Amino acid sequence: MGRGDLSDAEWERLRPFLPVSNGRCGRWRDHRQVIDGILHRVRAGVQWRDLPERFGPWKTVYERHRLWSADGTWERLLQRVQAAADAAGEIDWDVSVDSTIVRAHQHAAGARSQPPPVKGGHSARTPGRNVVAEPARPPGGGGAGGEGLGRSRGGFTSKLHLSADGRCRPLSLIVTPGQRADCTQFIGVLEKIRVPRTGSGRPRKKPARLAADKAYSNGPIRRYLRRRGIRHTIPEKTDSQAARLRKGSHGGRPPGFDAERYKKRNTVERAINRLKHHRAVATRYDKRGYVFLGTATAAAITIWLRT
Repeated sequence: MGRGDLSDAEWERLRPFLPVSNGRCGRWRDHRQVIDGILHRVRAGVQWRDLPERFGPWKTVYERHRLWSADGTWERLLQRVQAAADAAGEIDWDVSVDSTIVRAHQHAAGARSQPPPVKGGHSARTPGRNVVAEPARPPGGGGAGGEGLGRSRGGFTSKLHLSADGRCRPLSLIVTPGQRADCTQFIGVLEKIRVPRTGSGRPRKKPARLAADKAYSNGPIRRYLRRRGIRHTIPEKTDSQAARLRKGSHGGRPPGFDAERYKKRNTVERAINRLKHHRAVATRYDKRGYVFLGTATAAAITIWLRT
């Protein structure tokens, strides 16, 4: 077993949820060997052609990663690992939300303008798959913006929006162009939290508490959180506070703020650091946005398996 490969215990946690052959399109190459190749590339950031021979043909490894990114397999695996942790009572539902800029390498540019093709596929028969959200056609096409690439102060960048539990592990991930404001993706990030129950029942989507920085301090976000009954700690912006004070009694009461709870918001910053230990996440090399999201999701799976 090489450095960074799945251990026997980690493999046994993933194996029951991996796709199986439908009997019509041939047999899958050994899943464990291919996943180890994908994780090696995610961790080291090497080009696909430079994968060591022990992982098999590089094109097989790449196509498996591309396909699983397109059909939502990586996201389903992440949800299943989260479900096992939730059943064992290992998830701290004191959630924090934030985003991080990811510098895009020049090789990330140049994706074709038409939407990505959907080729290959399988009819996976995984336990309980009907309770997991089925993804739509992978987004993309229409230039750099459609692939989650944009311009910001950092140059040619993407932005990774995420939520993390109280133990610094990603719960949900969204990729946008680098100039996209954090607050525009807040609801999408929370709505993407979906931890299935191991038995019967609806997936868990609601945090016990939530913390975020001033970038998420606006009326629509606070109304959304109150409507869902989510207790939250978000500091008020200075200009919003000044505007409220100018209105006097008509400005309303200041939003509640728990300074001690806000100190725990560093959990999402530490989750970002863990993600960026993977070089293919710290720097984006993938041309397609959905493939880069699959790369970040694969990195999140390793964090859950090894924490």
